Formats: sequence, C-alpha cells, structure tokens
Amino acid sequence: MADGAYDTIAGVYEYLVPDALLSPRGSADAFAQHVEPGARVLDCACGTGTLAVGLALRGHAVVATDASEAMVARTARLASANGVSVDASVCAWEALPERGWQEAFDVVLCVGNSLPHAVGRDGRRAALHAMAGCLRAGGRLVVTSRTWEQVRADGSRLQVAEQLVERAGRSGLPIYAWTIPERWDEPHCFEVAVAFAGRDGAVATHRERFAFWPFTEDELREDLRDAGLEPEAAAVPGDKAGRYLVTALRAG
Repeated sequence: MADGAYDTIAGVYEYLVPDALLSPRGSADAFAQHVEPGARVLDCACGTGTLAVGLALRGHAVVATDASEAMVARTARLASANGVSVDASVCAWEALPERGWQEAFDVVLCVGNSLPHAVGRDGRRAALHAMAGCLRAGGRLVVTSRTWEQVRADGSRLQVAEQLVERAGRSGLPIYAWTIPERWDEPHCFEVAVAFAGRDGAVATHRERFAFWPFTEDELREDLRDAGLEPEAAAVPGDKAGRYLVTALRAG
C-alpha cells in the first residue's frame, strides 16, 4: 500500500464501518475466537484502531501499524481515550522485517480488505512473507477480504448507500465508484467518498481514490503456503456483504 493512503478519508472512516465493528469491544468480539488468551498481537493494518484497542482491553499486548499516518494517529488517540497501551506506529508491510519483530508475535492480523492494496501477486506474496516472519512457530495469521469474484461480476459502477449513516449525531452518505478492468491482474480502482449536507444546503465531501489488485480465495491460500503458512481447514464463509476470513498457521 502506498504511504499516506487513507490519510484523506481517515477522519470519516467510521462512516464506512459496519455498526458491529464501530467500538473496540465490538471489533474484539468479532475476532476473539482467533486470538488465544495472553497472545501477543500485531495488527499490521490497524486503521482507526478499534480492533487493536479492543484486544488491548482484553489484556493482550498489542502492536499496531498502518501505512497511513492519520490512521495511526487515530489509533493512538483511541488507545489513550480507553486507558490502554498500544504500541502504534507508521509501517508499511515491506518494512516489517526492519522492525526487529522476527518470530515476536502469536497472532498477526491483516483485516478490513487491506491486502488487495499490495501491488499484484508479487507484492501480495512479499507482504505475506513479511507478516509470516513476525509470527512465532505455530503462530496464526488472520486475513479478511471481500469476495472479489462478486465485485468483478458487478463491473464498473457507481454505488451509493441506500440510506444515510449516522455517527455521533452527524449523518453522512457513503459513495463508491468502482473501475473494474477486463483482466484480474490489471490495476483496479475504487474511489470512496462520504458526503455531508449542511443546514444551508451546502455539501461537503471527503474522498480518496485507491488502486487494488483482487484475488480469489484459492489464490490467497496458495500465497499463504508460499509464505510458509498453512491455511487452516475451515474458513468463515462469505457473508451477505460479500466478505470472508481465512486463518493460517506458521509451520513448527
């Protein structure tokens, strides 16, 4: 993922997050079954920090990284507001081996559809190798993804939320514009915007454009094995929003 990506949209990111994952406790509840008690955790795509902070509230030692400085700042503020310690810093996946975290974690999390921002299959495999290197023997990587076959089948389009999203008494309208090329290995793009209407009728919009490289679940499992990880037998099936979760263990 490019440095600085998500900096523009970071301030309104909660408008793009499902209600169940808005709070630290809700986020931690969603992933608790994959994080054993007392586990040392690296959240390497921490976003606004709800999952990292939620796990810290459960007593885990948590390190949080993201390529976005604005997202890391939100994570640090959320940790402070909740009275927990989370070691949050800006770090792209390719820089993980430079941090001295080889075999340091029981669990590494890469959730929230982050992995497709790695550039192509080579970039994705390099990112997974870096994540795997942070795991102790027998440690677990947790990855979530959209079901990209569904996204591609829907094609290039403008996707407007069916209703306003309210956060802290303010209503916003999420909008996505998808650009879907013919081939899987070509760069795909989406632009995300959150529009707010003022009392005077003026509209303020926060927007950002991203490139992504989609993959199938079978390809992801192949990439995990290439990184020295063994996908666990059961995956969480895609939900109504078209997302799924895969876990994999480091050998040994």
